[in-house]
Amino acid sequence: MAKNYDELAKTIIQNVGGKDNVTSVVHCATRLRFKLKDEKKANDDVLKDTDGVVTVVKAGGQYQVVIGNEVADVYDAVVKEGGFNGGGQVPDDDVEDNSSFVDKAVALISGIFTDILAPLSAGGIIKGLVVLVGAMGWLSTKSGTYQILYAIGDSIFYFLPVFLGVTAARRFHMNQFIGLAIGATLTYPTMVQLAASKTVLGTLFKGTAFASEIHTTFFGIPVITMNYTSTVLPVLFTVWFASIIEHWAKKWIPSVVQMFLVPVVTMIIALPVAFIVIGPVMTWVGDAIGAVMSGVYNFSPIIAGLLMGALWQVLVIFGVHWGIVAVTTADLAALGYDPILGLSCMVCYAQIGVVLAIIRQTKDKKLKETATGAFFSGLFGVTEPAIYGITLPRKTPFVLSCIAGAVSGAIIGAFHYVLYIKPSIRLY
Repeated sequence: MAKNYDELAKTIIQNVGGKDNVTSVVHCATRLRFKLKDEKKANDDVLKDTDGVVTVVKAGGQYQVVIGNEVADVYDAVVKEGGFNGGGQVPDDDVEDNSSFVDKAVALISGIFTDILAPLSAGGIIKGLVVLVGAMGWLSTKSGTYQILYAIGDSIFYFLPVFLGVTAARRFHMNQFIGLAIGATLTYPTMVQLAASKTVLGTLFKGTAFASEIHTTFFGIPVITMNYTSTVLPVLFTVWFASIIEHWAKKWIPSVVQMFLVPVVTMIIALPVAFIVIGPVMTWVGDAIGAVMSGVYNFSPIIAGLLMGALWQVLVIFGVHWGIVAVTTADLAALGYDPILGLSCMVCYAQIGVVLAIIRQTKDKKLKETATGAFFSGLFGVTEPAIYGITLPRKTPFVLSCIAGAVSGAIIGAFHYVLYIKPSIRLY
């Protein structure tokens, strides 16, 4: 059954100043583009907090309401509700966007993650329940039942680059299936196994926090093979780069052969660059964050706790928290305990605490429904649905959750809590 956008259309029209304030309205790939008689009559804050609206942008003499991939359906509802003479779809233009960098970043991230919030929530809840029953001894972790249920819950996180490849391709206006292929290649089993290969041709930055083993070459060029499952930045930057290649290729490849030659050119250029440059650089960003946080902890556990608690969710958004996880894994393997990752253990509850407050206060049934699913997912430590779908698009709730996380991290740091692991558990 098709989704009903009538209520959203009414809210949008009301908060752009009403029907009489609208001169015209069209839409592009992600935005409703209004020309208003008086932009001062528009209520930016209400629109930004409206479920179904990512953000508001004022550019090129237009009042733009960013919707995302459902913009065409919302547009039809707006035209019907307002009785407007719709101008239909227009191509995206290069008009300077006067919105802040933060607004642009939030709109981009929210737009990329919006379509996968449902499976993220479902995966988080299922994975959390399965781990819980396994830890309680109610279900053997070696049983087929456990393994199948765990795969159901973990699959979207393991193959996250595949999902993001599709949604990022939409955002960067390129062939979605090329985006999917990029994500699939980054998580291809052979490449994942190669990252753990015992055959080492050399080590780059040996003796530093950025030490990276070279397991293979590409036409003689050393390739730092890494595991890109569950990552965010490598696939996003690769799809962005691929979109540039695709648009360039379409300019000179004859239209009669574009269907197969454009994907060939795009993938044969973008993916080697991803493995040789983009992927390693994005991974080193995470490694740098891990090294810095370890150094800060040695200086002051309280300050480290403040930083970890405040920034952990930001790191999760960009998928660079794995650098800290790598430090933790090394500490657990060498010492049997780790003081760093534990600083963030209460951040997820700070996040869902804010979500719970939204659930109790909002009168928006759709928002309440979405937030409830995100809340239960967060109870099991999976906060991505809460971040991308609830707090980040509204900014203030996200900031409040970061403040609460900082307080919890400082308290944990002050008491020098650490994570322990049983000696029998292998990390390699």
